[in-house]
Amino acid sequence: MTHKQALGAHGEELAARYLQAAGMEIVGRNWRCRYGELDLIARNACVTAFVEVKTRSGLNFGTPAEAVTFIKQQRIRRLALLWLAEQDGPWQHIRFDVISVLVPRGQQPVIDHLKAVF
Repeated sequence: MTHKQALGAHGEELAARYLQAAGMEIVGRNWRCRYGELDLIARNACVTAFVEVKTRSGLNFGTPAEAVTFIKQQRIRRLALLWLAEQDGPWQHIRFDVISVLVPRGQQPVIDHLKAVF
């Protein structure tokens, strides 16, 4: 596993723990199909959230959340529809979140949860 992959996996684990601590159940992790991957799918009593996790070790290329481009958002929406088609509904509320994880060297990670951002 490369450093970048390990950093991403660490960020996803931190994001999953964050969501669980906030009372959400993780119902899917790294769900894949031929069109792409959904990082996390979380649910509580009223909402199912499709969560894109972006992790960076610094801000040289902008904040992690800035990496979720419009094209990436469209792909996540399509993947969410495919995932929902495979599940038993009904679905009351669905939202698309981004969790930004910043892991500076020698410092504690900073997690920013942006709810319903696209």
